[in-house]
Amino acid sequence: MESSENFDEYMKTVGVNYVTRKIASTLKTNYNITDEGNETYNLRLESTFKNADMKFKLNEEFDETTSDGRKCKTTLTLDGNKLIQDQKGDTPSTITREITDNGTLVCVCTANGVVCTRVYKRA
Repeated sequence: MESSENFDEYMKTVGVNYVTRKIASTLKTNYNITDEGNETYNLRLESTFKNADMKFKLNEEFDETTSDGRKCKTTLTLDGNKLIQDQKGDTPSTITREITDNGTLVCVCTANGVVCTRVYKRA
């Protein structure tokens, strides 16, 4: 991860408790997105605190338990080079991941008008 802006405010907006927010804001998360075959993908988030896997098929809603324990109905769609994650839960959220021309991953998290932008460099 190269940068993170407004992450604590975003986490507060979606209902992440104080202690978890403080831990999460110090972590440098790695993303791995793999094609598992049969139109199934795996999004793996890795950090020194916790790892999380999310297996999904594009355009199919599934039950997601987020890394911080929130329950959501989630759908991921692909729009060009953007992977859009729509989370329906107590506080709806959208996470858009886009790979730019220079190979960086820009992750924009939005909930109730709060926007967080996190930028990742390819390892």
